[in-house]
Amino acid sequence: MELSIARATKRPGKPQPATPKSGKSQAAKPKAKPIDVDGLLSMVEASLDNDQAEDINTLTLRGKSSMADYMVIATGRNARQIAAMADHLATKLKAAGAATVHVEGLRTCDWVLIDCGDIIVHLFRPEIRSFYNLEKMWGIEMPGDLPGDRPTTSRVRA
Repeated sequence: MELSIARATKRPGKPQPATPKSGKSQAAKPKAKPIDVDGLLSMVEASLDNDQAEDINTLTLRGKSSMADYMVIATGRNARQIAAMADHLATKLKAAGAATVHVEGLRTCDWVLIDCGDIIVHLFRPEIRSFYNLEKMWGIEMPGDLPGDRPTTSRVRA
């Protein structure tokens, strides 16, 4: 009778989770009760304000788009601040019970997008925000966009 080496050798397998002795399954930790969209929006705005975001604008998309109810656009001074704001906000949204929280753009932190379903948050560096100008795309006039608010430039003749 010939034994196979593979059958004779026991391989370490995945460790099995310990089962409770009482025979009852362990109760899962209760998740935070999800809050309504307006409560999440207030939390997003407060978090960005606490992290010293600049030029926080909230756009209401209800009736304009089916992708979200609100869009929040804010500016950070540098990539490190934007990364910190995104991390703090994602952590708070998950703790508040947001169904899904997706974060994009953390590699370069020029433009970070946080999608939590009914609220989309855009965090920009100042020059990137002025380049893409999302507020104008959604029909929101910014103070610098109004004809009377444009700074006049003088040309020097040589």
